[in-house]
This record gives sequence, C-alpha cells and structure tokens, in this order.
Amino acid sequence: MNPKVDWFFEKESQWQECYALLRKLCLATGLTEELKWGQPCYTLGKSNIVLIHGFKEYCALLVFKGALLQDPEGILIQQTENVQVQRQLRFTSAAAIADLAPVIKAYINEAVGVENAGLKVELKKTSDFKIPEEFQYKLDHIPELKAAFEALTPGRQRGYLFYFSQAKQSKTRTERVEKFIPKILGGKGLEDE
Repeated sequence: MNPKVDWFFEKESQWQECYALLRKLCLATGLTEELKWGQPCYTLGKSNIVLIHGFKEYCALLVFKGALLQDPEGILIQQTENVQVQRQLRFTSAAAIADLAPVIKAYINEAVGVENAGLKVELKKTSDFKIPEEFQYKLDHIPELKAAFEALTPGRQRGYLFYFSQAKQSKTRTERVEKFIPKILGGKGLEDE
C-alpha cells in the first residue's frame, strides 16, 4: 500500500467499499500502487497495468492494454468507439466484485503477462480515420489550411477528426470546422489554448 493513495480510499464515496475490494485484489497481484491522474494506478516497473476509478453509475478497473486480453467472461468494456487500447471492468456493487474476485485477479495477472511479453496494440493511423466531407471540402479549397492540418501532430489531427465526425448533422459539422479553422492555421490542437 502506498500512503500517498490512502486519501482516495478514505474519502466518502458511494464506491468506497468497491474501491477497497479492488485495491485488495490489485495489491494481491504484486503490482506497485501509485497515484496517477488523481486515481490509484497499479504499475509493473514503469508500465501502467490497471487503474481504479469511479463514475456516477459505476466504478471500474481500467485495464491499460485490455484490448489484448482474452476476455473469456466477456466482461471487458470499450468505453467509447474511439478508445483503441484500454478496456474497463465495471461494477455497481461490492457483492459483484466479491463474486468475480478470482476472475478479476486472473484478468490482472493476464494484463501483467501481456506487459511482460511486450505486446502492443497496433493503433490506427490518422490516415485510417474518415475525414468528414465538410472538412475535406475546406482542405481541398484552402491550401494553407491543408498544409497547417498536415503539419499538426497525428494526435491533434485525430482529435479534430473525432470532434468533427461526432456531429450528426452536416450543418453542425460545418459550424465546428469553421470555428476551428483559426486554431488549425495557428498550429494548435483542439484543446490547446
């Protein structure tokens, strides 16, 4: 146990009992407990293996390389369609965690094995993502926008493509593209100031 993480488990929360059970399971696998992103994170060397976090409807054990696990129980959840690697084990009660304790431990041990084997998920390249037609039109008609977009890091490019694509209506996609043209021309990502 890492004393720097204790506050997380001691604070009042609807998931307090669940967190305590997940902590016990994680520590039983021999991982190192750290505090990252304000959450208990369990590591092997410098590699993140799992992280405990809570939401309004559930608490979860995030498995950093969850996409590489076998998941024989079919309980790993991809948070959103854009998450490529991480998967969650979600819980709504301490009883559910207690019932699944051997399975949870097996999943954590498999995640350790994946890390020890050096396995990696082959991530989609930016070119694998569809460019919304409203943005493509602007790229085709504003050469400096195309050059500025291509000069962005792949992560920034994907950020824009995800954001533009999430709008269901063409009008909204067009508005989003228009709004962010100045940022792209300035070499900034979606969230950059």
